[in-house]
Amino acid sequence: MSFLAPSAMKPGPSKASTSNNVTSRAIPAGSVPPITTKIADPFVRAGLNMPVTLQRRLPRLATSSVLVAGDIASYLIAYFALLSLLPSGSVSGSEGTTMARAFTIAALAEIVLYASAGLYPGYRLHDHEHLRRRIIAAVKVTVLAAFGAMILPQGAGLLFAVIGLLSLGLIVQPFLHWLARALCWRLGIWGERAVIIGARNLTPALVAHFKDHWQYGIRPESFSLDSLEALPDGGPSVAMIAGDTIANDTGSLVPDLAAMRRKFAEVILLSDTPNLKVSGLRPADVGGEIGIRLVTDRSSLNSDLVRRILNLAIAIPATIVVAPFIAIAAAAIYAIDPGPVFFRHTREGRFGKPVHVLKLRTMYQDAEQRLEALVRDNPTVRTEWLSHFKLKDDPRILPVIGHMLRSSSIDELPQLANIIAGEMAFVGPRPFPEYHLSAMNGEFRDKRRSVTPGLTGLWQISERSNADIELQQQLDEFYIDNRSLWFDLHIILSTIPAVLKGKGAC
Repeated sequence: MSFLAPSAMKPGPSKASTSNNVTSRAIPAGSVPPITTKIADPFVRAGLNMPVTLQRRLPRLATSSVLVAGDIASYLIAYFALLSLLPSGSVSGSEGTTMARAFTIAALAEIVLYASAGLYPGYRLHDHEHLRRRIIAAVKVTVLAAFGAMILPQGAGLLFAVIGLLSLGLIVQPFLHWLARALCWRLGIWGERAVIIGARNLTPALVAHFKDHWQYGIRPESFSLDSLEALPDGGPSVAMIAGDTIANDTGSLVPDLAAMRRKFAEVILLSDTPNLKVSGLRPADVGGEIGIRLVTDRSSLNSDLVRRILNLAIAIPATIVVAPFIAIAAAAIYAIDPGPVFFRHTREGRFGKPVHVLKLRTMYQDAEQRLEALVRDNPTVRTEWLSHFKLKDDPRILPVIGHMLRSSSIDELPQLANIIAGEMAFVGPRPFPEYHLSAMNGEFRDKRRSVTPGLTGLWQISERSNADIELQQQLDEFYIDNRSLWFDLHIILSTIPAVLKGKGAC
């Protein structure tokens, strides 16, 4: 269940789950509340007379076709974008024909690699896993293009053109892929129909999670243990069984897994990982036995070097691009509240070293005094501050410009200087003030110190400022346990739409 972020499941207390005993009581038939869904397979709904196998595969084939069409559209956009960047007439005649053929071959090769990597339709995959597989496919096609460039006339020019096509395609594809998935969802063909069988307190949380995160491609439906044989042919193709349901008090399996294998194309046994209260879990095959591997990211010289190169490659040109916006914002701040426009605050960095975080000032210069008076005199504000360390209606913030800079995160842009200096990274736990960190336990603070603080992070793209202390800690811990270069790239790309939406920003 490593695809679930910490905020995905919040099961309530249950007598059946208070013990860590693996062999829990089976769920009585009909005890799981019925889960309804407005999405039904249009092919089954139409009553088409076709084999069960085809009934299950047809929506998947239709979805894959839409996704392939989206990727083809991304290559066309990249192709015409490249043509617009080249000098007029430079690719006319035979050269233009050769380039078009090279682009077509590269695009088709990449689509074939996407298909072999399971990206059509790519159900149950994190977005950063989609990104990882796409980048690997692009690298493979680039290597093949490099070999072709050695034997073709003007091969070097074609190689650079193909690299440009694939690079632009990788930028455009996530957006078109999301639109294609959303279209399939609207048409009712996105996702696998699945039944979830589990503990009474866990099943609704899983169902709610998969409905909220429709991009995983799991469409949960209601199911009771005594209605297995009553399920119609061509029904749900996947069954997910939670740990509490796998065995009864005598140790026998409930329900009959052999019968379930005959009824479902795929049966997934979910281990009782929510009770472990940890993240970074991975399945492992141990000599044919099922195991769970607890993964802990260990920073190495190579991984730190790659992250450092990536940070510099993005931060240096980004600083040049955003410098005019920072200057305009600084002038607006000075016009409203004359004084220093930049604000430095000492935060805790990697290995506990102090980091002087640079920000545009969005509050009045006497903000601390205003906060002390407000928290002292208003119990409601005091409760809000102690739970979030933020105020929804904060009187310390400068009118107009302060709220605008904070909601757009422009006030954080000067921290690009911290990234270039090596004090921060693009992705990592946010460097909190001491009063914020003091609300966290010592063990977690030590864990936070093991990584470089970041300009953005998992909780910024998940909850933004709406997350309370407990959820912030869970999301940061999930990131630290599961961090990778691909996860970092996914968070960087997801930060842009999160900022544009301004969800939860204050």
